[in-house]
Amino acid sequence: MKARGFTFVELIITLAIMGTLATVAVPMAQVAVQREKERSLRSALIEIREGLEAYKKAADLGRIKTAVGDSGYPKKLEELVEGVPDQLNPAKKNIYFLRRLPRDPFASQDEARAADTWAKRSYASPPDNPSEGEDVFDVSSRSAAVGLNGVPHKLW
Repeated sequence: MKARGFTFVELIITLAIMGTLATVAVPMAQVAVQREKERSLRSALIEIREGLEAYKKAADLGRIKTAVGDSGYPKKLEELVEGVPDQLNPAKKNIYFLRRLPRDPFASQDEARAADTWAKRSYASPPDNPSEGEDVFDVSSRSAAVGLNGVPHKLW
């Protein structure tokens, strides 16, 4: 077989095909990146919410010291990682609820602390108007973006 050069028309057709493939590939890559971030967001929300529920259960069982009128939820997210003294343990060893506090994958990298990447809801705030307060009852993303499922990330 002889090697031959491309004609001008063949070159144009090849470039047109490559351009079309690139315009399809870029949006697909963007969707894949968003899908991965959303998977990470779901996972982080589950992890933190399970930690909050474990903390509340420990408080209800008397393992965590609470004052009259306290909700039984932590005062700050960091308590899930820092731990709190176990009131039922004679040595008052700490109980830990998370190994680390995950960051919101949609938060900017400028925020130094993982706890600052989350919007927090206190136990006393209404569900239709969540706001911070004396404790951390729930967390959500601060992202205003809409997920691939059509639901804004802050409502997940």
